[in-house]
Amino acid sequence: MTARPLLVLASGSPRRLELLNQAGIEPDRLLPADLDETPQRNEHPRSLAKRLSKAKAEVAAKALDELEIGDPSYIVAADTVVSVGRQIMPKGELVEDAIANLRTLSGRTHRVYTGVCLISPKGTPRQRLVETRVRFKRLSRQDIDSYIASGEWRGKAGSYAIQGLAGSFVVRLVGSYTNVVGLPLYETLALLTGEGYDIHARWKAATVATEDA
Repeated sequence: MTARPLLVLASGSPRRLELLNQAGIEPDRLLPADLDETPQRNEHPRSLAKRLSKAKAEVAAKALDELEIGDPSYIVAADTVVSVGRQIMPKGELVEDAIANLRTLSGRTHRVYTGVCLISPKGTPRQRLVETRVRFKRLSRQDIDSYIASGEWRGKAGSYAIQGLAGSFVVRLVGSYTNVVGLPLYETLALLTGEGYDIHARWKAATVATEDA
């Protein structure tokens, strides 16, 4: 048994890792889950985010078991979905899809849902769903063409990254900013704390190191 349980992030997203680091948390392992993220027929965006986040956590838990590490672990997984009404915006993979997404989002309010799932050493999944409303300005053809040329849209929910150039498109945001980036920090840390994970461990370690220097 280790002095503290392991923290596993079931994602390969640099943004989610950066957000956890911002909160003073460094995952012990990254175990991205390769899933088919295609929405089911008539699936609501909220349901999709919750379903995929739980599935990612369960895939990571199975992978961790196969590694036979044996240490108690907390597994965090998340999935972010962008929608206009019930219309789910596909992730930015193809240029034509990204252009279509940006045209749909132009001048409108859309919703960003992130499902967060935590599997604690007890083995029981706990979930939170976070919703943020975002309104874009009316995008000109030059806005869209230049953003597509930047490449920032690739692999992003809704084909944009609010922490990058697309931040200049946002007229209004109601809710969690970190949710739009890809991991709602308040809710994620609340889940961890509620299951007994010490989110302040590195904070205290940094204080001790400073005092010893």
